[in-house]
Amino acid sequence: MMKDELRALKSLAGPLPTFDMEEVPDDPQLLFSSWFRDAVQAGVEEPHAMVLSTVDEQGAPDARILILKHLDHRGWHFASTDQGPKGRQMALNPQVALTFYWTRLGRQVRIRGMVRRADMHERDADFLARPPGARAIALTARQSERLASPRELEEALELQRERLRQGPDLVAPHWSLFIVAPREVEFWQGDTERRHRRLHYRHGATGWVREKLWP
Repeated sequence: MMKDELRALKSLAGPLPTFDMEEVPDDPQLLFSSWFRDAVQAGVEEPHAMVLSTVDEQGAPDARILILKHLDHRGWHFASTDQGPKGRQMALNPQVALTFYWTRLGRQVRIRGMVRRADMHERDADFLARPPGARAIALTARQSERLASPRELEEALELQRERLRQGPDLVAPHWSLFIVAPREVEFWQGDTERRHRRLHYRHGATGWVREKLWP
């Protein structure tokens, strides 16, 4: 029923940047940092937004958009509650995927790896850096549960706001800062003629191995 509407929409209309797959760093994190800064400079909205993909106990896939908090030698960082679906799914299966897409540049980065928790002091610092409203909603500890009414939400939030007024350094005990250690990273540069450029990094026994892929 939407085919004609979808066909009328343009994709990868350009102009798009080039991607020289010969002139790239050995470490995919360095290339990611470069592409991320290109996205910021190009005015991409929320360039730090990413899709986190997990699987549940039946092996069914799940995905949602989160915000990248940090990138260092350990991997890509993001924060979430342990008590929601994604927290439970990662506890059962720590293999996850991250996807970034920067529309204005026609660029996509896909990361596959293992997730682990950061140290407690890093978790605490992340939580305390969040806006008061975000801390209050996290303290309710009811993510993805059935909501009976808007009033139920407001009453719960007011209770947590009061807790924060009484204890501004309060950290939700179920809050975690997660780090995805990459096993594979793929960089995709779109092309108006669909001759996309794809560069795949795979972590081997002696370091990163690079290979070009067909579009």
